[in-house]
Amino acid sequence: MERRKVDILCVQETRWKGSKARSIGAGFKLFYYGVDSKRNGVGVVLKEEFVRNVLEVKRVSDRVMSLKLEIEGVMLNVVSGYAPQVGCELEEKERFWSELDEVMESIPTGERVVIGADFNGHVGEGNTGDEEVMGKFGVKERNLEGQMVVDFAERMDMGVVNTYFQKREEHRVTYKSGGRRTQLDYILCRRGNLKEISDCKVVVGESVARQHRMVVCRMTLMVCKKRRSEIEKKTKWWKLKKEECCEEFRQKLRQALGGQVVLPDDWETTAEVIRETGRKVLGVSSGRRKEDKETWWWNEEVQDSIQRKRIAKKKRDMDRTEENRQEYKELQRRVKREVSKAKQKAYDELYTRLDTREGEKDLYRLARQRDRDGNDVQQVRVIKDRDGRVLTSEESVQRRWKEYFEELMNEENEREKE
Repeated sequence: MERRKVDILCVQETRWKGSKARSIGAGFKLFYYGVDSKRNGVGVVLKEEFVRNVLEVKRVSDRVMSLKLEIEGVMLNVVSGYAPQVGCELEEKERFWSELDEVMESIPTGERVVIGADFNGHVGEGNTGDEEVMGKFGVKERNLEGQMVVDFAERMDMGVVNTYFQKREEHRVTYKSGGRRTQLDYILCRRGNLKEISDCKVVVGESVARQHRMVVCRMTLMVCKKRRSEIEKKTKWWKLKKEECCEEFRQKLRQALGGQVVLPDDWETTAEVIRETGRKVLGVSSGRRKEDKETWWWNEEVQDSIQRKRIAKKKRDMDRTEENRQEYKELQRRVKREVSKAKQKAYDELYTRLDTREGEKDLYRLARQRDRDGNDVQQVRVIKDRDGRVLTSEESVQRRWKEYFEELMNEENEREKE
């Protein structure tokens, strides 16, 4: 995601049991849901800067989940879906589409929606009769499951984004296994917002999954820019816990006060001298939020192995000889070994540090951080009005709180009436 500059990613068939959120490293957070570790499971991965924009997470089933984000006053709903395969029971397929319909019906008309899903169907090439919901650039012929995708798009007034952009077939095929090449994964959005999407294609060469390929689209939201809050830099007073820092600060402060042992009567001047000395001796923070450190075990050996594996995959895809296939498999095994070794080394160092006095504090800090990372919503920044509409601007939120407390504090007590 970082290399391809992807901010939001819908993932399917995660096969992770549970209903949680967790940091996965490099500044990304995964929201997921699954009931069985052997099948299904869906999730949405967000770049760190969007995590604090999450207002609501709906985990409908292990095939459908959605996130609601507020981005500069614009409400964006991201839906991740995983449709049953062709051989599944009709009842299971109908349940999936019913769940997807319910999610869409719960979203107000004025809010944007983007669906990223493995629909396990072919919408087909050409769009005769379906010009309103799809373009001409699908792959092969439509099947029953693909018709369900088109019918859903018509019901919800959405467009199948993949099919609107003319690309080489290699950049339209989302599933490739042996001799099979087809299109199963789609991105959908409201027809009224199609103009906000400038490109959509399949990324070739990324080893995301064995058969499936990543579909990416570029979407530009028209938002009203808000004034950025000023970054507040803070003095690193915590360094005074170290004896050498404490002694240096004490000496520098005494010099700044002219060698006096007793503090002057003018407290404002004295306080400013203390703050200025602290900034010089202890330093100041950047004021920015600390980035996620989930990949603290990462090292150059792991990076090098992954890069070689990526090159080998491209080579295998271009020339599917037995030699290239074996080379890729060997590099896959090597990457797993390198990652395992790097993690073990990092954990050994962590356990050694936790045995120290300072390590005890790190343990509580790590526990608090892990607990915070597991929360879906990091902070509540918006509220709803009387009619259930989400208020995003600071003025409207304050006005609504004022109305609420005016009503609360001025209600007549029934007992006083008697």
